[in-house]
Amino acid sequence: MNRHEEEEIVYEIGVVVPKRNVIEGKESRDCVEILEAEFRKVGLIVNKVSGVSDEFIRVAAPLETLGRAAAQMQMRKPTHIGMDLQFEWEEVDAFVNQPDGSLFSWCERFQCYQHLLYGIVNKSDSGIVLNFDGKEFHWEVGQSLLKRLESEGIVKQVFPLHDETKRRKLLRSWALSWWDVTDQPIDEIYSYYGTKVAIYFAFLGKFTNWMFFPAAFALILQFFDFGSFQWLVLPAFFISIILWAVFFFQFWKRKNYALLARLSFCGFELCRWHINCTIGASQGHKLLGMECGSLQSPLELIRKKGMDINQEKQLYQRYEWLGYFMRFRNDAIIILSIICLQLPFELTYAHLYEVIGSDLLKFGLTGIYLFVIQYFTRLGGKLSVKLIRYENNENTEHRADSLVYKVFGLYFMQSYIGIFYHALLHRNFTTLRQVLFQRLMISEVLNNLLENSLPYLKYNYKKYRTIRNKKKDEKESTSGKIHVTSRVEKEYMKPAYSASIGDEVEDGLFDDFLELALQFGMIMMFACAFPLAFAFSVVSNIMEIRTDALKLLSMMKRPVPRAATTIGAWINIFQFLIVMSICTNSALLVWLYDEEGKWKVEPGLAGILIMEHILLLFKFGFSRLVPEEPAWVRANRAKNATQAQKVCSKQLLRNFSGGERTFYGPKKTE
Repeated sequence: MNRHEEEEIVYEIGVVVPKRNVIEGKESRDCVEILEAEFRKVGLIVNKVSGVSDEFIRVAAPLETLGRAAAQMQMRKPTHIGMDLQFEWEEVDAFVNQPDGSLFSWCERFQCYQHLLYGIVNKSDSGIVLNFDGKEFHWEVGQSLLKRLESEGIVKQVFPLHDETKRRKLLRSWALSWWDVTDQPIDEIYSYYGTKVAIYFAFLGKFTNWMFFPAAFALILQFFDFGSFQWLVLPAFFISIILWAVFFFQFWKRKNYALLARLSFCGFELCRWHINCTIGASQGHKLLGMECGSLQSPLELIRKKGMDINQEKQLYQRYEWLGYFMRFRNDAIIILSIICLQLPFELTYAHLYEVIGSDLLKFGLTGIYLFVIQYFTRLGGKLSVKLIRYENNENTEHRADSLVYKVFGLYFMQSYIGIFYHALLHRNFTTLRQVLFQRLMISEVLNNLLENSLPYLKYNYKKYRTIRNKKKDEKESTSGKIHVTSRVEKEYMKPAYSASIGDEVEDGLFDDFLELALQFGMIMMFACAFPLAFAFSVVSNIMEIRTDALKLLSMMKRPVPRAATTIGAWINIFQFLIVMSICTNSALLVWLYDEEGKWKVEPGLAGILIMEHILLLFKFGFSRLVPEEPAWVRANRAKNATQAQKVCSKQLLRNFSGGERTFYGPKKTE
């Protein structure tokens, strides 16, 4: 048990309510005061802070309060014997602590807060009349108080708060630690943000580390002359980057397992991130007071209505095929919208780029194009969000994967159609290199500018509007100064870490992964035309690690923790881009050497086709040869299972013999 955590009060949740107009001499059951009292009844520590136009209730929870909540939720946690068992507060010493020494991870604490805050219900025999600024409404029996206040607009927002001590420590060791290049404190990131954010930064760091090899190869190609062997350089580079990509993603999967695995240390099992490796991406997540669900499942209908076996079978079949049909319909809508709306726009841009003679005008056209297409593709993303509501996906994570595939399809078309136009129709490799350079340069600069400036501008605009409205309400002179002083109010004014297409099923990591996938596609699919793009991307990704960290720590609200064990659908997108890269680079080599007259088309084409087939075979065969799960992880898992079986067998024998010992040893006496 962490004694330091018990002594120091860390407020982790903020509740925003409007300021009240106090009417003297009038008795009323003020709903905000009742809310505070109910928070204290369930064991929470409450602190009220007055802001410029709102009031803020900061909430903290002692370790025992969180423990009791975890037991009520029947939360499963790893134990020292290697099994995940239902948490019991009385047996707290049997459960493994987090890497930072605390009993609960941030995701677990957040779930406990959610249970405590939204679990306050009216347990009386009748409804209770509540009052806020003279407005009366009823709190019905069995209804959640917080949800009732949210529906009335009294509780404006419930959001996680930054832990200032840990935030400053991460700023020093992570966001501002430029000398570490790609090294990051992944365990500390996990403890503060949860698994999904930690896995993203672990992936980004490893990806950037591995990119040093193709970047170095590209620089050698750029600055060295290989004389008579020059015609072999590009095929060698092509083969090397495909092998590099296949190796990287297979070894990333092994790294992913290692991150989540149980480590054997000092004779007992220490789980690094305390995540059961059998958990899939389908577990989903909940937001504060809101669960993103899908259509009503057959099981729910079966429970409501008595059905025989044949009716159940028909219902499940109808549910299954309806899901396939809805997904097919939605995918068809996205594809048709790309063909009918986006394809003409893309080809118009590509044609104008070919016709314009001035390099400055071309650069300006590319900038305007990228800015406009971002807006149109964002609309397509929002359309995709609406479409997947009608898919009967099993849970939130499946809905998120469906959204990822649809939106990436839109971005894939808008990012690469113009480039394919130059490569396939005109075979103008000088123009192709120019387009690639401008696209990479403008997109990276534009993305970094928007990522880091928009949150700052949004924060300042919200602060300005709050102060202006306060002056209007109080009819103060323009010389009067009103300042936002409380840290909780400043955090409330910061924008949420959400996706640009909406935060219903995805968070801000959607945009970060999308940016990385588009960059990977750009540098891989046209590697033979512009090898130097790898060196540029290494520099960009090193900056991305630190700027993303700074954005999360200083410019955004603390994100809601989300459960994840992998990077999800993005791994399939990266694998798809590798296959596309084999095809596009093979075509580029044929046209490049044919245009420059270095060899005849016939033997060159045959050689490149053979090389393409060998690389495709290697791509799909390597994953079979190298297992995703490391041997030491499998050995540890088998050891844990054997040990757990022995403990369970001993416990059963004790139960049969009438022993008084508990699962973990002699029962403690008070």
